[in-house]
Amino acid sequence: MSKSIPSQPILQVENLKIYFPIRRGFWGKQVGEVKAVDDISFAIEKGKTLGLVGESGCGKTTTGKGILRVYQPTSGRIYYKGTDIAEMSKAQIRPFRRQLQLIFQDPYGSLDPRQSVQAILTEAITTDRQRHSAAQIKARIEELLQAVELDLSMSDRYPHEMSGGQRQRVGIARALACDPELIVCDEPVSALDVSIQAQIINLLKKLQHSRGLTYLFVAHDLTVVYHIADVIAVMYLGKIVELMDAKDIYANPLHPYTKALLSAVPITDYAVERQRKRIILKGEVPSPINAPAGCPFHPRCRFATETCQQAMPKLTAVGGGHQVACHNLKQVTD
Repeated sequence: MSKSIPSQPILQVENLKIYFPIRRGFWGKQVGEVKAVDDISFAIEKGKTLGLVGESGCGKTTTGKGILRVYQPTSGRIYYKGTDIAEMSKAQIRPFRRQLQLIFQDPYGSLDPRQSVQAILTEAITTDRQRHSAAQIKARIEELLQAVELDLSMSDRYPHEMSGGQRQRVGIARALACDPELIVCDEPVSALDVSIQAQIINLLKKLQHSRGLTYLFVAHDLTVVYHIADVIAVMYLGKIVELMDAKDIYANPLHPYTKALLSAVPITDYAVERQRKRIILKGEVPSPINAPAGCPFHPRCRFATETCQQAMPKLTAVGGGHQVACHNLKQVTD
């Protein structure tokens, strides 16, 4: 009997770095650099969701936009369906543009206020440079509005005439208009009310199942990510410090930073909430302009040792697809 060959990830990121130069003076002399994303690796299977979580400024959004080539990677590899797109020119990357789409965080700022929903979707539909009849475009717009559960009458409305949830549905429809395979969701529910957040999350899951979509879901809310992600990667100051199945985020968090994030998530069970202890991190998140040597989390970690100050721990497998970057894992888990 022949052995089955494992499926290749639709997206594989290897040692990705995205640095931004700091320039001063009349001639724009470079005096430093911001290490927004600093040597991270991960993969996403087709039809799955990887949740990328962490505090503001940790490099989550930069990672997503680097994968889409909105930002030029400093180094590293980005394999999309086996093809390295990291160093492609604008002309070379153009055939991949429609397959790689982005859902923005701000559902109002990401839509042109001068365009109706019909015009916004028409623009997305016709970017393939193919001939489309008026009837084909109308039918496609109706199909997209139905897919995101909006009434067909919405096609004549402008963004200011819609609620935040409706505008975000239009943003999702615009991404779907290109028939993508991979969508980067850049905190798509953070600007919405809690009740609307649940509706959008359920819609994204429904679309994923019906269309075979793959998501990179960027968020700072662990509760939201837990409900949509298959795998969760925790970022801190440009680095991934823990990577695990979503089911392990509450059951078996190992990195001290992940534990601190979870301790801040509110629990509705009053008895449990009273008994648990909040982990208060000392200090502030260091600046990526002047990141600390060694493990970036060591200035705020109660388990930090001299080794943590000198060497960055490698992301090490601990079983079951769980990976952690910590020198003192035994002390943390005891």
